[in-house]
Amino acid sequence: MEDRLSAGLGTPHLAREGDGPHRAAGTERGLLPLLALLTILVVTAGWWALALWPLPSTAPEWLLRTREICFGSAPDGLPLPGGWILLVGEPIGMLLVLFTVWGGAVHQGLRRLLATWAGRLAVGTIGLAVLLGMGAAGARVAGAQGVRFVAGDAGEGRLVRLNDRAPALRLVDQRGDTVSLQQFRGRPVLVTFAFAHCETVCPLLVRAALETRRRFDAERLVALVVTLDPWRDTPARLPALAAQWELGTDEYVLSGSVDAVENTLNAWKVPRVRNQATGDLIHPSVTYVVEPGGRLVYLTDGSGRGLEKALGGER
Repeated sequence: MEDRLSAGLGTPHLAREGDGPHRAAGTERGLLPLLALLTILVVTAGWWALALWPLPSTAPEWLLRTREICFGSAPDGLPLPGGWILLVGEPIGMLLVLFTVWGGAVHQGLRRLLATWAGRLAVGTIGLAVLLGMGAAGARVAGAQGVRFVAGDAGEGRLVRLNDRAPALRLVDQRGDTVSLQQFRGRPVLVTFAFAHCETVCPLLVRAALETRRRFDAERLVALVVTLDPWRDTPARLPALAAQWELGTDEYVLSGSVDAVENTLNAWKVPRVRNQATGDLIHPSVTYVVEPGGRLVYLTDGSGRGLEKALGGER
């Protein structure tokens, strides 16, 4: 009888004693892979935000340097090819390692998570966040296309054919007068972007626009140079800047309040990033051609060859 009681009662009792730690260990083993998967998703989201989030011109220097070192920076503000490889390859590599080491545990953990209402809500929330992030990244890349040139059109003289209504432009010129794009309706206009302290690309952009205007159609063509640096290129300093660039009739350098200039640059989709240490700006070389009716017809690389190709196409 005692043997029967021991066999009937002792065995279940021993099983119950070991069941608690067993379940706890199993739960822990199933939880760790899910935490690792969540960590990969969070780290990936952080990397993509660092690489693609539009930065204002007043962004801190450490942030600009971090983005530049990690991903590089193309003229349109997007990562360089090496940066894209890192953004795509790094999460894929981490996921491959995770599923190689813990593939079965991840699958089992997800099954347990989806078996509960709270788990399904958590998974759905994370999935929605991933989809929204992918959509935001796609919109960021698509928005930068407005300042990128046609693939395969390599070398100086690149241009893109447009057919868009020109954004509003109303700022102050070197004479202290308010100048708007609207007042030149009926005449073709060149619109480019530069700033006084730039000693590299800006003088070349301005010179190409002025020389092309004077050589091509000086009687009708208007040249507008919008400052990228309203903090230093204030309206009071524009006369000296106009003299420095040797602007003549129907050639204007424009500035205004910081908000007015920044809103104008945003409307014209001109990306720029300020170096907090020097105050200079990184920006692409672009010049728009506006036809007499007020529509954007070309986006050029700002070179004399590109402008002549654009204006020749309008003759």
